[in-house]
Amino acid sequence: MALPIGIVGAGAISGIYLDNLTGMFAGRAEVAGISDQVTEKARAAAQKYGIRAFDSVDAMLRDERVAIILNLTTPPAHYDVARRALEAGKHVYNEKPLCTTREDAAALLALARERGLRVGCAPDTFMGAGLQTCRALIDAGRIGRPVAATAFMLCHGHESWHPSPAFYYQRGGGPMFDMGPYYLSALVSLLGPASRVCGSAQKSFPTRTITSEPLRGQVVQVEVPTHIAGVIDFASGAVGTIITSFDVWHHHLPWITIYGTEGTLEAPDPNTFRGTVRVRRHDEEAWEESPLILSTGDNCRGAGITDMAEAIAEGRPHRASGELGFHVLDMMQGFHEASASGRCCTLASPCGRPAPMEVPQ
Repeated sequence: MALPIGIVGAGAISGIYLDNLTGMFAGRAEVAGISDQVTEKARAAAQKYGIRAFDSVDAMLRDERVAIILNLTTPPAHYDVARRALEAGKHVYNEKPLCTTREDAAALLALARERGLRVGCAPDTFMGAGLQTCRALIDAGRIGRPVAATAFMLCHGHESWHPSPAFYYQRGGGPMFDMGPYYLSALVSLLGPASRVCGSAQKSFPTRTITSEPLRGQVVQVEVPTHIAGVIDFASGAVGTIITSFDVWHHHLPWITIYGTEGTLEAPDPNTFRGTVRVRRHDEEAWEESPLILSTGDNCRGAGITDMAEAIAEGRPHRASGELGFHVLDMMQGFHEASASGRCCTLASPCGRPAPMEVPQ
């Protein structure tokens, strides 16, 4: 029987979660209700999806039927909402990033262990067909032993399309904290955990002017680095390079590429669940497109919390875990700190490589 999920936050990201949890994951997941600081938004979502609208987060946390809290608040609120959920005896699954600081993340995981509860964290795109196909190819030795990786996420920010983009330039935002989790979670899934990071970061523009509606013309103060170049030392010995930027208009760089002793693998956009996977070994004259090993849809957001709910019932580890989210946060904060200090940052967040998805026989 599916564990009932209570959703906190009825913002832009909630729509795809509600679509999928009441659609493709129905039967495996159950949405018990939704709450939001703006009560009308929660009521509108509840009416659309035929679920309950809670008048407050406290009301949801008091409901004994709700087993898991799906925390879709903005990053600065992730820790507080998740802590309150754990104190109320609920498992919790945060949107990325897990928290905005290592200290909060460590406290959250410690509280969960103390209460015997689970913590999960987005993104779950590494569980999709595209990156799982890459994982299978690497594990099968198709490119030999991975020795290096590159990852690039470059755009000119979100103020041209997001209806309320200010938080992307505040604490917990910026290109590394916003988009880095997709790339770093993918790299950990493919190559295993990291041991050390170095980086350089800058805030290229002190303000941003919103050009999207309904806040067109408002000026946002930029509080965080908007261009970050990082180096990752993986425990396996591989070395990774990552660039995340809100300062670039155009580029031709690939998303993720893994370089092995026997060949090279091109991975799809880690912000998607499918995409094209290409491989070329050292003795081959052309790139080969690899068929995807899973039949997941184009957008399966919600796969992570669904897997978590099933894992709780089955007594097994879940894949989009709090430990993975903490390790990703450790790396992201490490890039910023390395830039500020001029020294590399040794990571102290234990994390295993998430189990691969089961492939239908």
